[in-house]
Amino acid sequence: MKIYLGADHQGFYLKEQVFAYLAKHGYDVEDIGDKELDPHDDFPEFAQLAAMKLMGDDSKDPRSILICGGGQGMAMAANRFRGVRASVIWDAYEAKMTRHDNDSNVLCLPARVVEDDQQLWKGIVETWLNTPFGAAARFKRRNAQIDEFA
Repeated sequence: MKIYLGADHQGFYLKEQVFAYLAKHGYDVEDIGDKELDPHDDFPEFAQLAAMKLMGDDSKDPRSILICGGGQGMAMAANRFRGVRASVIWDAYEAKMTRHDNDSNVLCLPARVVEDDQQLWKGIVETWLNTPFGAAARFKRRNAQIDEFA
């Protein structure tokens, strides 16, 4: 599984920690930016880049993790693209449910909520990465309906 990791200035330091954690644990992770702390960068550019990377990736189950202050901006921007199912997650239970029921392929972390608690964000990331899509007919139908809106 390929993971595209991006953040704006509010999520920059957490992104650096998440990247180190994923690389240490053998995940195929690509840092899509920002590459240095820029207090004037804008989250939509990273959400768009992540969406484009996902749409162009034909490997098995590519994913993205996006980080900004509250997670909401990244999710709103990423969800404008067909086939992207971005979810703002603040605990491991929601990480499990959004993967199992919704086949979320973009995890949006709220840095203001999770940055100071390594156990929290590590639990969210691991749960989200390791929970399979439930693939029930109703889940597939609902995802197809979402894609019709894009």
